[in-house]
Amino acid sequence: MSEKTQIADIDRSLYDFRFEEDEQDRLSSGITPEIISEISHEKNDPDWMRKFRQHCLKVYNKMEMVKWGAPIDGLDINNIVTYIRPKSRMNTDWENVPESVKETFERLGIPKAERESLAGVGAQYDSELVYHNVRSEVARSGVVYTDLESAMHDERYAEIIKSHFMKLVPPTDHKFAALHGAVWSGGSFVYVPKNVNLEIPLQSYFRLNAKGAGQFEHTLIILEENSSLHFIEGCSAPKYYEAGLHAGCVELFVGKCAKLRYSTIENWSKNMYNLNTKRALVEDGGKIEWVSGSFGSHVSYLYPMSILNGAGASAEFTGITFAGEGQNLDTGAKIVHNAPNTSSYINTKSISKSGGISTFRSSVIINQNAVDSKSSVNCESLMLDKISRSDTIPAIDIKTDKCDVGHEAKIGRISDEAIFYLTSRGLSEEEAKAMIVRGFADNVSKELPLEYAVEMNNLISLEINSNVG
Repeated sequence: MSEKTQIADIDRSLYDFRFEEDEQDRLSSGITPEIISEISHEKNDPDWMRKFRQHCLKVYNKMEMVKWGAPIDGLDINNIVTYIRPKSRMNTDWENVPESVKETFERLGIPKAERESLAGVGAQYDSELVYHNVRSEVARSGVVYTDLESAMHDERYAEIIKSHFMKLVPPTDHKFAALHGAVWSGGSFVYVPKNVNLEIPLQSYFRLNAKGAGQFEHTLIILEENSSLHFIEGCSAPKYYEAGLHAGCVELFVGKCAKLRYSTIENWSKNMYNLNTKRALVEDGGKIEWVSGSFGSHVSYLYPMSILNGAGASAEFTGITFAGEGQNLDTGAKIVHNAPNTSSYINTKSISKSGGISTFRSSVIINQNAVDSKSSVNCESLMLDKISRSDTIPAIDIKTDKCDVGHEAKIGRISDEAIFYLTSRGLSEEEAKAMIVRGFADNVSKELPLEYAVEMNNLISLEINSNVG
């Protein structure tokens, strides 16, 4: 009997399983003032949030559909269910989570990861957080990690949330930001006090089980001066034939000399439109690090943005995108230098196969007062066949002569010589391709926590294997 390969061993059911839902849990599809009012009622919104949602709806109705990225003609908001009632209240005891939801996250390994390597974890199922917990020693240090809605109703945090919510990503930013503001639900709130360095990561995992639905979680993280945090975000959904939508929002406030690493592995199913907005504001001497892996969705718009507002602030973005058959992934990063001696580094890898389209889109702005600032952009693209496509669209806006900015791009295919060499050493052609791709992605996987690096390599192997035959 021949020995199985790693590629053949990977089971797609890890992500594609799903449970039947109760249609009575759904609000009507589409987006109307009545639906927004019903969401506010379901969530017992404070008065300011109720008014904010209706304001966002008005902004949404006035704005034109975005046109800068991949076509999203297959997405009809009138067919998307924007809110699904939770199966239970949010729990801090895993044993009280409903069995079908518990089984979902058990299969995805979330409780095991919490026990072994996380300081706290939040789990969202469809529209609501179903579980949130943080280690007692972390809570004693003053770190707050809870679901955003509970925090919004807590007098200790209500004002700080009101003063920060959608201030970095205003509803006027683009049409899907306005949609998010109107229908947002779920997400996490993190507050790290001054001089607290959290050495163990926090993690939130978002699972969309329902068909024809949207997920609109909001993540708000605030780091005070000289603090540090690693936050991990995971996303997945089973495959349906109806379009689904993810239009979440991430707002990160990094204080003076604080450091935040934000790691993401997105593995949405290929019927999903991933139109997510992420933004960070960094003060003097602070640092934001983005580590991003995009493997799923039919279409993605994803460009994490770093605003370097303080002298000596810095940003790094490390990302990898894998576009297979039927996927058009438009991803990249944006950096705005607003102060002297700021620095940024963007390093991305993209892989496309079976007609997949991968587009890298970057924007670097060096404003007039950002003297002695530095920025470097490096993107590499690998195409596994002749029918796939990769594009690079950089934008650089420099308003001072006293800066140093560089951009480098490389696009290529796997060489026949490399495949021949590896197959002559006993590997199959599929194993050879997977080895080359994993080597290409190695610098990204090194930046991820071990279990996520393993998941990323498994996803690469799975995608390569799906093209066999």
